[in-house]
Amino acid sequence: MLKEGDLAPDFTLQSDQGEPVTLSDMRGKKVVLYFYPRDNTSGCTAEACSFRDDYAQFVMKGAVVIGVSPDTVASHDKFKAKLSLPFYLLSDPEHKVLEMYGAWGAKSMYGKKFMGVIRSTFVIDEQGVIIKAFPKVKVAGHAQEVLAYL
Repeated sequence: MLKEGDLAPDFTLQSDQGEPVTLSDMRGKKVVLYFYPRDNTSGCTAEACSFRDDYAQFVMKGAVVIGVSPDTVASHDKFKAKLSLPFYLLSDPEHKVLEMYGAWGAKSMYGKKFMGVIRSTFVIDEQGVIIKAFPKVKVAGHAQEVLAYL
């Protein structure tokens, strides 16, 4: 997993609207880049709603919020509309960006091992450097934790 002080790897992924979004286009703003497993699951819905509910405060601190998961553009579009999310959801079905950021790896549930998204968040500064990494995120209170850091 990437750590503080590392240059955030650049990427381009399709947004919930099917448009390409490139990380380096966000230079000049702080970016809160969060990786989550799946649209329309309880934990991911709670996390997205938490970022949504505090979104105005993120904007006041000069930050852009971006969520990334392996879900399709169509899934993201429905999820975003259903929850009235004011930020981009990016589709990474081939796990390329997830892997670059160390957010794809071995997981275990009910004794079964599998590969999946490791819920994590990175705060990237205006120059594209990771200034804070939150590995293995617990959903409850996470958006507020990120906001407090900013």
